[in-house]
Order: sequence, then C-alpha cells, then structure tokens
Amino acid sequence: MAPNPLAPHWLVVPDDANALSPELWSRTVTRSSGELTVGGVGVGELQSRYGTPLYVVDELHARERAAEVRDAFTTAFARVGSAAKVYYAGKAFLSIEIARWMTEAGLNIDVCSGGELAVALAADVDPGRLGFHGNNKSVGEIDRAVSVGVGAIVIDSVQEIERVAEAAARHGRVQRVRLRVNSGVHAHTHAFLATAHEDQKFGIALGDAADAVARIRSNPGLDFVGLHCHIGSQIFGSDGFAESAARLLAVHAELLAEGPVPELNLGGGFGIAYTTSDDPSPIGELADRIADVVAAGCATLDIPVPVVAFEPGRAIIGTAGFTLYTVGTTKDVLVSTGDEGVTAVRRYVSVDGGMSDNARPALYGADYAVRIADRVSDAQPELVRVAGKHCESGDIVVDADYLPGDVRPGDLLAVPVTGAYCWSLASNYNYLGRPPVVAVRDGASRVIVRGETEADLLARDAGFREGASA
Repeated sequence: MAPNPLAPHWLVVPDDANALSPELWSRTVTRSSGELTVGGVGVGELQSRYGTPLYVVDELHARERAAEVRDAFTTAFARVGSAAKVYYAGKAFLSIEIARWMTEAGLNIDVCSGGELAVALAADVDPGRLGFHGNNKSVGEIDRAVSVGVGAIVIDSVQEIERVAEAAARHGRVQRVRLRVNSGVHAHTHAFLATAHEDQKFGIALGDAADAVARIRSNPGLDFVGLHCHIGSQIFGSDGFAESAARLLAVHAELLAEGPVPELNLGGGFGIAYTTSDDPSPIGELADRIADVVAAGCATLDIPVPVVAFEPGRAIIGTAGFTLYTVGTTKDVLVSTGDEGVTAVRRYVSVDGGMSDNARPALYGADYAVRIADRVSDAQPELVRVAGKHCESGDIVVDADYLPGDVRPGDLLAVPVTGAYCWSLASNYNYLGRPPVVAVRDGASRVIVRGETEADLLARDAGFREGASA
C-alpha cells in the first residue's frame, strides 16, 4: 500500500495497523482476544471502572526500569573505580506512590519546587535523599528545604548563595550544595527543551564557577559538593554528555586545588522512543560510554574519579505509561499536498481529551503513536490525525499515524509513552478536569492520583455558592 502523501517522511505504512511496537509500550502490555491488556487488566475494564481520558501506569515496568537505570550507572562507574548516584527527576511525573516506587528501587529524588518537595516528604522519603533544583527558589522554599535536611540544594545564581547560607544559619545546619553551571554544550534537541545554552535562565557561566565556589566555601554553613550541569532533553547519544563532562572536569580539577570536590552531577535528559522512527541509545551503553569518558578525563588531569550523579526522569517513567481515550467523532478532510492539483485525505479522529492532558505536541511539536485498544481490525490502514476536544486548532494529540480505516466513534484509543511530562504538564483548559492516574499490576488496578470533577473545579472559584446548581 502506498503511503498517504500527507504523511511525514519518517512514517511507514504498517503491515498491520493493530501491531504494537515493543519499544513504545510498557513490558506487560499485550493483546488478548484483540483487546489491549496491561498488567493482566483489559482496557475495557479500565474504561468501565475509571472512564476516559485515563492515564495508565504499568507499575512493574516503572519499578523494573528504575532498577535497570540504577544498575546501569552504578555498574559502569564501579568498573572505573568510582560510584554513581541516580536521582529520579520528579518533574517528569511525581506522586506519592511514584516517589515510593523510586526510593524502593534505590533511587534518590530530584525536586524543583516546594510542591514537589511536599510530595516527596508526604511519601516519607528520607530528606537526605533529595536534591532541590530551581532557578528561582523562594526564600520560603529554601528555608523549608534546609529545615528538613534536604541532601543537596543546587545553587542556580550568586544570590542563592547568601539565601541558602542564611537559612543554614537560622536552623543551625551545614547545608550541602551543588553549583549549576552552563558547559556551553547544546545537545541536539528541541530549542524549548535545550537548557545548556549560555543565553538561558539556568545556572551560571562555567568561567564564573571558581569565584562562586570560593564564595560558597567562605561560608561555614555551606558544604560544596560539586558542579552540576544539564545539557538538554531527549538526547539519544552520548557525545553531548562526553563533551560536557570534559569541560566540567577541567574546572573540577582546578577547584580540587582549593578543597574537596567529591561529586560531579551531569544531569539527565536521556531520550526514549516516542515513535518507531526514534532510535535512542540503550541506557547501559550510555552509562558505559560516559563512565569511560569521565575516567579518561580524570586520568589525563591526574585527579581521582569523583562520584558522578545523574537525574533521569523520562528515561524511567516515560514508557511505563499510556493514555486511554474514547473516540467521539471522525471526519475526512481533503487537503492539498503542495503539488499542483494533487490532494489527499486526512482523517481527523477526535477524542475526549487533548492538550489539557498532553501539552507536549502543542508546546514542542512532539510526535506520538496511537492504536485502537479495544479491538483489532483487518481494514486497510488509513492516515489519521488524533485531535483533542479543546477550542484550539493546535489541539493535536497524535499528528500522524496509521489506524485501521474503520476507526469509529466509541473506539478506545491508546497513546503510548505518556508516562512523562503529560500528567505533570496537565491543565484545566476549557474547564476540563485532569484525568486520574491508575497503576496496574498483577491483574489489579488502583487509583494513585484522583481525577478532578467539575465539583473540584468549581470549589476553587470564590464566586461559587455551596449548594448552587452546577
């Protein structure tokens, strides 16, 4: 079958539009009598019990993936005579249950707001296993972090040095801190996601690090742990990390001359596949390559290999989740292909969610895949665009994929790889409640984040009178 000329160049017409590409789905997802199941539970049961839209998290996958990432880095750095610390980046998706899963897998947790800190503490995470990020932490957030004994605060600006020091003095503590710097390395990724340009809001210039560290060390209430850098997101290879590590190690070596620098934090940003065209490096290969580069750099500089910290989020939780939707309407639109006189049909399939539960396509032009979840069909594949229900032309969930041509109202659709940056970016646009999050494991499901109702939304409106008709 010839591809639809409106399809992007990377999208291949599938031999079977029902088939599941294993790299996009969590490890317990399969089809049983045509129906998608996860953790032994069918999507029909999930829809009946919880409704749609619905975020579904494969608990076993999330836990196993966390352990795999931990083991990849600890093994790689043990091989070069050092150790690794792995922090789960809570911004990808954080709830009390997720925080517990991550710490039970041996990971630390990275938070970047007072709210994320509150979630981690509510999960009974040892504060010493927390890292606290943010380019504009409030005085209150810093004070609380210091008061509870957060393991490390990442200083993002010169002003924060004094703010953290003052909080440490108030609470009679010595606070461990890292210094975020910009290595000048830009990983090849979407411009909105790239966070290591010199001209950006995070961190300080690498050339200014020595002066900032001297100020940190001059304060008895602060304990300098090491440098921190983050070069971007959705990074598929190791070259960017290797170059960034080399630049940071040169400064790290200079700082060692004036005092201890026990750690180096290279951040996160490890990419995953959202479509079959994506080809990220396996996490074990990345860990080995980065460990080798760090060890070689340290040997050249004649310094010991530090403990190296990493902050993966998406790489752990992304493929653990998918979003379940119900089709409401379909329509075929005749579109010009750009060639004179040539048109083709694009089928719009509208679902009961959209940019309020997955903002990434609208924010970043992110691509996703989709499959009919509650049945299989032998109808010929047709190019579809899955649209949301919001009053925005840019409200697109899946820009382009092939589904069986008989996709129809009432079908359940599943969009994989929505475990990261979907719930955490969700909104109430058009007064839609954010969907619930359900964890599935061993034939059972349970809500780990309650969905919002219209009553929840109205309760926040100061003009709403209790007892008034909704």
